[in-house]
Amino acid sequence: MEIQLPPHEGEELSVVDMHTGGEPLRIILGGYPEVHGNTVLAKRRYVREHLDHLRKVLMYEPRGHYDMYGALIVDSELAEADLGVLFMHNEGYSTMCGHAVIALGRFAVDYKLIKEPQSPETPVNIHCPCGLVKAFVEYSNGKTGGVRFRSVPAFAFATDVAINVEGLGDVLVDISYGGAFYAFVSAQRFGLDVTKSRTRDLVDAATAVTNAVKSQVKLHHPTSDDLAFLYGTILTDGKDAYSSDPTANICVFAEAQVDRSPTGSGVTARVALQYHKGLIGLNQTRTFQSGATGSQFTGKAIEETMCEDFKAVTVEVAGRAFYTGVSHFVQEGDDKLTNGFLLK
Repeated sequence: MEIQLPPHEGEELSVVDMHTGGEPLRIILGGYPEVHGNTVLAKRRYVREHLDHLRKVLMYEPRGHYDMYGALIVDSELAEADLGVLFMHNEGYSTMCGHAVIALGRFAVDYKLIKEPQSPETPVNIHCPCGLVKAFVEYSNGKTGGVRFRSVPAFAFATDVAINVEGLGDVLVDISYGGAFYAFVSAQRFGLDVTKSRTRDLVDAATAVTNAVKSQVKLHHPTSDDLAFLYGTILTDGKDAYSSDPTANICVFAEAQVDRSPTGSGVTARVALQYHKGLIGLNQTRTFQSGATGSQFTGKAIEETMCEDFKAVTVEVAGRAFYTGVSHFVQEGDDKLTNGFLLK
């Protein structure tokens, strides 16, 4: 039977769905009005102020779910960029997303957003709100594979920051930047295990840390105020010193949203933090495991650099993304739930 769109009002919203390490990515192909702005950061502000209802339509139920993640492809002002992208989730719009970059790299090659692909790797320059991210997509015999990317300079913002967490007492956290700011703390501090404890308990602890850092620590980014916000908290297994064995973590970001992957920007920030502490050297590849699904990324610091006054490193993260389907979403005018809802 031929599938046809049902009766509907307005534009259809067409998407390609993927996942990286279990974390979803809904890539929006069509249905969005023109996104205004001279820069990708300006476009991020524009969609937040004028098109946020469409984020809710695609991320929220009944078309999405509490932990859905999305990417809207936009034009970039950078000549070297192959595409620009805006990231979205249950709370709003991120500045960087590594799992999305891995998926978008493969998508860009498969959907011919770049010039002639190259073997064994095709470079794809993706302009994220945090800056230009360089991805490299495995390509052989017309097929795409794994993706590695090098993000913007990553740096430790502050270590052993004392905060008071409601219900949990005084806690020391580290704060590091990998395209977005994260707070890091071992789950053992709360009597938890990132691979064995109930997800609800991990979420509650991480959310309490996030709220405390937001209220007690003032963040700043040397190049843009738009980047100076805490994206979330990453609970770790405490195994920060270099080892050939995987180290596990779980990221809780935005509005208590749980990353199913090891978190690409989180791995970037965690590698920068480990390098800052002298726990890992240049070109020492570590394996990072998701406490939620067991999926893995690798990460390594490849060179020292600067981010204005911050000593930073360029970090390379690698993983795999897979397609899950294509959808065409519609809205009916008399559907009272058409604009989306969340169950918390």
